[in-house]
Amino acid sequence: MIKAIVGANWGDEGKGKITDMCAAGSDIVVRFQGGSNAGHTIINDKGKFALHQLPSGIFHEDTLNIIANGVALNIDYLMKEIETVKSAGVKFKLIISERAQVLLPHHVLLDEYEEERLGDKKFGSTKSGIAPFFADKYSKVGLQVWELYDREHLKERLKGMYEKINVQFKYLYNKPEIDYNEVYETLIGYADIIKDNVADTTKILRDAVKEGKNILLEGQLGALKDTDHGIYPYVTSSSTLAGYAAVGAGVPPHEIKNITVITKAYSSAVGEGPFVSEIFGDEADKLRRKGGDSGEFGATTGRPRRVGWFDAVATRYGCEVQGATEVVMTCLDVLSYLDEIKVCTGYELDGKEYKEFLTTKKLYDAKPVYTTLKGWKTDIRGIDSFDKLPDEAKAYVEFIEKEIGFKISMVSNGPKRDEILFRD
Repeated sequence: MIKAIVGANWGDEGKGKITDMCAAGSDIVVRFQGGSNAGHTIINDKGKFALHQLPSGIFHEDTLNIIANGVALNIDYLMKEIETVKSAGVKFKLIISERAQVLLPHHVLLDEYEEERLGDKKFGSTKSGIAPFFADKYSKVGLQVWELYDREHLKERLKGMYEKINVQFKYLYNKPEIDYNEVYETLIGYADIIKDNVADTTKILRDAVKEGKNILLEGQLGALKDTDHGIYPYVTSSSTLAGYAAVGAGVPPHEIKNITVITKAYSSAVGEGPFVSEIFGDEADKLRRKGGDSGEFGATTGRPRRVGWFDAVATRYGCEVQGATEVVMTCLDVLSYLDEIKVCTGYELDGKEYKEFLTTKKLYDAKPVYTTLKGWKTDIRGIDSFDKLPDEAKAYVEFIEKEIGFKISMVSNGPKRDEILFRD
């Protein structure tokens, strides 16, 4: 069976914890898209880890972890993560697709230079090189992993690539040019480091499907950051949807039987763009400090996340475009300090209330329509059954379930792997 775990919102929903938990029953865990521009935080008996390239099944020794074709492979980042988990005594199995595209040094520089050029019109990029990477990929000038092992071919490819790139650097950004020979030497070093991990992952996954193995597909970011269905242009540069998992991993679409969509008990986002239920000032600061295990700060950038009340309109839309078969709500415990909790149940625009998600300009102009629920004002960490939660906490989950129209099968009441409450 194949299960996909994806996000309903802007990302940062807590997918890492759920993937880590579900990996215990999986033979294979696959990262199928995205790059080092977002991280999954995992807390276990080995410590606290922010993973950006490694699949979240890496802490399960018997699980095969795959970085698949659809990933933007930042090898430098990957090596650092591997050293971090190894130093914690973690033993793992990792395979990298020979068809994965390699993120190159100029991708990061282009990302930085373009945000600098745009000034106050910037997109709020993490400056991880993701947009330039995918621009090269779909312009068919990028490099796949297999090309690192054909040295003459690699040098020729780099020479032609940097003729164009250096024109941009010199005349558009007024920045120093790049010596492709230096990039070549760096890539040769990378190739030697990862050579024992490189394989045809598509064949491995095809065979695993035939053998009936349990495969877990791990997505990055959330539905609202999807290139086609998200809040364009404030999106990432790849598809964040479960539908893309079949492409990014190389598995038959009809084999994905379960799509678990993760959402927080409140809203959070990093970067620019409209955010209808966003809150500000002291109210936001308090929620940000309470959020997650160490506050609402980006796992990649460390930037304070924007926070707001739960947006049922956006979450319903996210669950719909993801094709959710179940929903998991994380961070319910974070809201335990509140006397009252608001839920955004509609958008008001030009005197009309909308229940459907809107396009970008309309989202900027829309005002939230709130329903206020009573808080539970008690610490719920340590509670081991959904039925044992305070009535107000159960009512909050049940209200949101009704609003989004999808079954909430699990509720997380803490950051640790075992802090999860199952429903029915």
